[in-house]
Amino acid sequence: MTQSQAKKKRLAKQRASGTDVTKQRGTAPFSTHERKTKTKQETIDQTYKKYKRHFQE
Repeated sequence: MTQSQAKKKRLAKQRASGTDVTKQRGTAPFSTHERKTKTKQETIDQTYKKYKRHFQE
């Protein structure tokens, strides 16, 4: 199986400098910030205001 470009770069960096880049990764296996979906009013406001600033002159 072939290696990805990112893995090739990691291995090349490890050969050159001797440091393992994978040790610098975070400890959490998933994102720790909280996500929330937009309310109906927020989506309406976003579509209403999306192009509004383009025509103010």
